[in-house]
Amino acid sequence: MSAPKRPNVLVFIADQLRADHLGFAGNSVVYTPNLDRLAAESMVFTDAAVTNPTCMPNRASLLTGRWPSAHGTRCNGIPLDPDANNMVRQLSCGGYLTTAVGKLHHQNMGWDFEPMQRTEIETTDPLLLEGTAADARIPSRPHGWDRWENREAHDQRFIPLPEDYYGYRQVDLVIGHGDRPGGHYVHWARERGVDPLALGGAENAARRLEGWDQVYETRIPAGLHPSAYVGERAVGHLAEFADAGAPFFMFVSFPDPHHPFSPPEGYSDLYDPEEVELPIGFWQDHAKSPPHIRHMVERRGEPNPDPTMTFAADETQYRNAAAAQYGLITLMDEQIGRILAALEEHELADDTIIVFTSDHGDLFGDHGLMLKHFSHYRAVTNVPLTIKVPGSAPGVSDALVSTADLAPTLLELTGARHYRGIQGRSLVPLLERKAGSVRDALIIEEDQPFGLPGLPGPVRSRSVLTKEGRLTRYFGSDITELYDHRLDREELNNVAGEPKFKELQDSLTAAMLDGMAALAEEGIAPTAAA
Repeated sequence: MSAPKRPNVLVFIADQLRADHLGFAGNSVVYTPNLDRLAAESMVFTDAAVTNPTCMPNRASLLTGRWPSAHGTRCNGIPLDPDANNMVRQLSCGGYLTTAVGKLHHQNMGWDFEPMQRTEIETTDPLLLEGTAADARIPSRPHGWDRWENREAHDQRFIPLPEDYYGYRQVDLVIGHGDRPGGHYVHWARERGVDPLALGGAENAARRLEGWDQVYETRIPAGLHPSAYVGERAVGHLAEFADAGAPFFMFVSFPDPHHPFSPPEGYSDLYDPEEVELPIGFWQDHAKSPPHIRHMVERRGEPNPDPTMTFAADETQYRNAAAAQYGLITLMDEQIGRILAALEEHELADDTIIVFTSDHGDLFGDHGLMLKHFSHYRAVTNVPLTIKVPGSAPGVSDALVSTADLAPTLLELTGARHYRGIQGRSLVPLLERKAGSVRDALIIEEDQPFGLPGLPGPVRSRSVLTKEGRLTRYFGSDITELYDHRLDREELNNVAGEPKFKELQDSLTAAMLDGMAALAEEGIAPTAAA
């Protein structure tokens, strides 16, 4: 008797896409017909949250099924331990063909700290000033083990990744964001007559927004855009999988719609900024918000010197950024449609689990703020998540689920071996409608080695989410946020410390303590009693 056929797995991930910037999530402006169709055939999780609202930590959590405090990539700039076990490696060892296309960000891309950030980090840790600081763990690996995703090196020459790169047997790499990222994409575009490094960027833009260089129309044509590269390479791999006959796992990672918001011609004018509505709370009173949020709002319209950092946008910045981002989302949606069509063409669709998600959200006008970091508002922690399992009925679940749940879920659905230390919960009971929830509370972590005005670094913040509300503590300070989701789903009124909400604050404090204790490292088995 032959063994049952193991399902293929296709994971789509967007970069910095909030859950409600999609048609199926209720957005009436952005056009996403392919994702809407996929969602209609999937289980849609409306309360999916990140383990950490930052790229590298949460991507590592997706791969490992563990929270950043356990897998070690607690903030951007710390490469994921290549010895860490993970979902992809388990599938590869189990006979799956494992391929990644697009942005991985498991190692550093080469970006340095802004001067003020570097100064604060060194001032906070005097040993760094003296040049005597060393890490607690010394890796016994050859020099260069952590530089496979270094942007500068890839710009100079084509660098194939190792055959077992965090479990992937082959990788088509994109490094960075916007219209001129690095990696293998650069060489693909050059072979087609366009050098993104020379043609892309705000300085070469056909049109750009005055006062904020993160919004412009790129001169890179749509057919040679990074999203088109991801689509083309993914389609090519599907043809290879169809011929191979073995089950496959393919991670398709778009570097968009992360800023800079730089759609190409044909997509930059799809949406009229004047038709973009201001979100609820754009002009909210931040009298009870944390000091660092108030500092931003007092300087509305002034982008942070670090272009990745949160700031308070004015109306023109928000509307133009949203219109540009929607163009990028539609371009990505078209490429996803192209890949799904190829899946059908090669008769693989009936045997393939399909996941769509994002690595984190974007404040994008909520509370008058843009981008991410140093806040855990729903816009940045809530991510889209849809899972289509062949033979399973579609539906909608409002269960509290996490990015870390994807690893145990996909291991169970594929029959692959689990490993010690997985902290996420399998969502199979929800997919099979055998349960309505997998947890009552969910922890979100964020560590940053530097701070900003009103919030000195290093920053260690933790949030706990329940159906009743959110509690956030900025440890090392007296800053606390508390939102009652039964009365204030939009998180416009911080009620921390108010007597009327003491019972809620006490219950969430207890849930935070229990949740943080449950994330203690248990990934290594003891080998003797003593």
